Amino acid sequence: MSDAGAVRALSDGRLVILPTETVYGLAADAGNAVAVAAIFEAKGRPRFNPLIAHVADAVQAEAIAVFDARARALAEAFWPGPLTIVAPVRDRERVCDLARAGLDSVAVRVPGHARARAVIAAFGRPVVAPSANRSGRPSPTTFADAVEETGAFAAAVIDGGNCAVGVESTVVSVLDGRVSLLRPGSVTRDEIEAIVGPLDRGGEGHRSPGRMTLHYAPDAPVRIEAEAARDGEILLGFGPGTGEPRWSLSPTGDLREAAANLFRRLREADRERPSGIAVSPIPPTGLGEAINDRLKRAAGYVG
Repeated sequence: MSDAGAVRALSDGRLVILPTETVYGLAADAGNAVAVAAIFEAKGRPRFNPLIAHVADAVQAEAIAVFDARARALAEAFWPGPLTIVAPVRDRERVCDLARAGLDSVAVRVPGHARARAVIAAFGRPVVAPSANRSGRPSPTTFADAVEETGAFAAAVIDGGNCAVGVESTVVSVLDGRVSLLRPGSVTRDEIEAIVGPLDRGGEGHRSPGRMTLHYAPDAPVRIEAEAARDGEILLGFGPGTGEPRWSLSPTGDLREAAANLFRRLREADRERPSGIAVSPIPPTGLGEAINDRLKRAAGYVG
């Protein structure tokens, strides 16, 4: 599908499968409540779960959100890229109430995928694009997986190749003078604190997507921090000598490679219909915080 065809579909209030560097998204006009409702219906997503508005650049971001100096510093440091900033909403029409789950804040980011930005720029308005999977399932990081999950609901589909990052964006709130990490991602806690100083430890998780206890889950049960597979399980290894090379998240123990492979390996293992999917221990620091967050939710455990 051409970019022009995707723009026409968005303008007509229809849904588009859109690649980003994090995961594939199911996109719609953020200001069209009927189109946004179609996303919730296609995904089976609860309506209390807010969506992220994707924009072409920081100028478009500040047209819909009120940024203070720290929000601007984060945008300058990490955009385009896998960081979402939650800030007070400025324009309630361009990002409708349903997209914001009725909140007085809006989640916004400039994606790092050039083709996604080109479509959004040509469309000229913010686009909400939650992951293109049925709610609770592993996010799709390949075009084939996105089409398998929600292609039947999309009027246009864009093949942008495999997603380079592989986990959803980091979500940071900049509200009431405080900066809080709401969802870990590939922009790490340390990288954020290097820009804005220590993060507030208070939680406003309701302002971020992807916070349900059971989320990102395949059909097979997931067991984390496993040293070996049990009978009937597939082990997703991490590091030298852990499990079969076919199923390894990273044979060398590289966290960025593990993140890029995470959801694809979960999906591939699930297709084998194992009794369970075991995952080797992942270091909790840096990008490992985000990987462990997704795995704990896939296992239905958030400690």
